[in-house]
Amino acid sequence: MKKRKVPLRKSVVSGEMLPKKELIRITRSKEGHVAIDPTGKMPGRGAYVAIEPEEVQKAWDKRILDRVLETELTDEFYQELLDYVSHQKARRELFGNESR
Repeated sequence: MKKRKVPLRKSVVSGEMLPKKELIRITRSKEGHVAIDPTGKMPGRGAYVAIEPEEVQKAWDKRILDRVLETELTDEFYQELLDYVSHQKARRELFGNESR
């Protein structure tokens, strides 16, 4: 059986190329609304961050997503992202990689 190609994306924090399933996408719509995109299919400008709380904390401290998405993000958004990533990491440790 032929091996399937694994899509890779670059994390905006670490600069590493990782499989898309190990990253979370954050989108900015044309109207300027920023949201977490768990499906990876929302329209708009996207930026990827690894599902690691340390990486999200680094993005928050250095305001990396503000620069990449060219917008001003609130601390509440970063906190929501940190909570989401922590939850997803815990799920992966409990159930393995099949859950998304």
